[in-house]
Amino acid sequence: MHNHTVTLKSPLPYHAPSSHPIFSLRLNPRQFVLPLSPQKTGGSIYHNPVFICKGTQLSVPSHGSASLGPSNGNGAAVHDWKVRSVGIENIDVATLGNLCVDIVLNVPKLPPRSREARFAYMQELSKSPPDKKYWEAGGNCNMAIAAARLGLHCATIGHVGDEIYGQFLLDVLREEGIRMVGMSEDGDIVDSSNASYETLLCWVLVDPLQRHGFCSRADFCKDPAFSWMSKLSEEVKMAIKQSKILFCNGYGFDELSPALIMLALDYAVEVGTSVFFDPGPRGKSLLTGTPEARQVLSHLLKMSDVLLLTSDEAESLTGIGNPILAGQELLKNGIRTKWVIIKMGSRGSILVTMSSISCAPAFKVNVIDTVGCGDSFVAAIAFGYIHNIPLVNTLAIANAVGAATAMGCGAGRNVATLEKVIELMRASNINEDDEFWNELVKDMDTGEITFLSKMVINGRNNQVNHVALQKVVSELLPKLKDNRLEGKVAS
Repeated sequence: MHNHTVTLKSPLPYHAPSSHPIFSLRLNPRQFVLPLSPQKTGGSIYHNPVFICKGTQLSVPSHGSASLGPSNGNGAAVHDWKVRSVGIENIDVATLGNLCVDIVLNVPKLPPRSREARFAYMQELSKSPPDKKYWEAGGNCNMAIAAARLGLHCATIGHVGDEIYGQFLLDVLREEGIRMVGMSEDGDIVDSSNASYETLLCWVLVDPLQRHGFCSRADFCKDPAFSWMSKLSEEVKMAIKQSKILFCNGYGFDELSPALIMLALDYAVEVGTSVFFDPGPRGKSLLTGTPEARQVLSHLLKMSDVLLLTSDEAESLTGIGNPILAGQELLKNGIRTKWVIIKMGSRGSILVTMSSISCAPAFKVNVIDTVGCGDSFVAAIAFGYIHNIPLVNTLAIANAVGAATAMGCGAGRNVATLEKVIELMRASNINEDDEFWNELVKDMDTGEITFLSKMVINGRNNQVNHVALQKVVSELLPKLKDNRLEGKVAS
């Protein structure tokens, strides 16, 4: 028996884990076969030590104000999901699954590694709900909030429970002007006392050395947290159909079954909704997971319109060290793929199409917290995609939004504001490294190479088309301001 005393303190700034998975995809040879490649850490600037622990099923209290339907007298609630999704016409971006509440806690030490000790630790931790000041919206809420602050009309598709955590998420989304579309059918009877129906919590544990442990029920369960969901409701289908973009990431597999994710992907393709996919750190477990998970991952890589990966993830998926060549390989193996975007950490980012390469150095900022930076980056890519903004301009705004988030503390409601993004872009301070970029694009066989530069004069240099940052900023700022005003009027 292991006894643990857990002291809860005010949360410190914490950092997202570095993602350098070693992928090994074992698929049907007729499918998208991706070779194993060795682990590398050179492509990312974040190398925080991380301990991932398994979660436990937590019993969280119901809250009167969170009830969305009448009780049936047996502890179950009839959820009126339409209350959660007012008006789903003209959605710019809808996110699929991965809705959770982050609970950020300082602890004397991270959980032990043994399963039994971990379980005892989590039982002690979850005896009572922590103060609300430790809560923050997490998961795909980060991307939706960042996109909404750019003036995009956003919806989140997923499940939250009928308790205080679910009500908290709904309140945050409503305050940010984001629609919630529940995945249950009208009239479904949901047993609110069953942990399988509760809002997913992610415990973010920070020790005195600012090392992190991440725990959730999804980590502990063999099946996805909401494996009881097996079909798309008519409301979910309508939300997907009315959306310009459906965003999926690897963490969605923690909540939704591979079969349900496949249904959503195939329906989006059927109705002409563009699909964005970011496998993220979950890529490693998906590639070595169940045959169903591997099949859906392969399908996402082929059928998504836009793929977003770190340089390490791109190398792991393709076995190719050069991120541009890796992006071109993913394009070649894709069926619908139009853009492959490689996130290069402090270097910047790259956007690869079948006929062009665009490169944009990162903005120089004082990094406080990297949590939510990747989600914010995706939101800005969606902004550029929807508004048909030139590719290098799209990278510039994505780099700026990600950097602006890094200047703050935490994700959720702490992601970048439009005012901070505009301030950063006006400063026009980018991390130029001509030697690195010139070496990267050297001898590339492609139609067009465009590079964002601090140079005042546009033009070609060494077969690269340099676009001045000042020109890009002058084109982007009016668009950002106008879109934000339009978003306020529409909401």
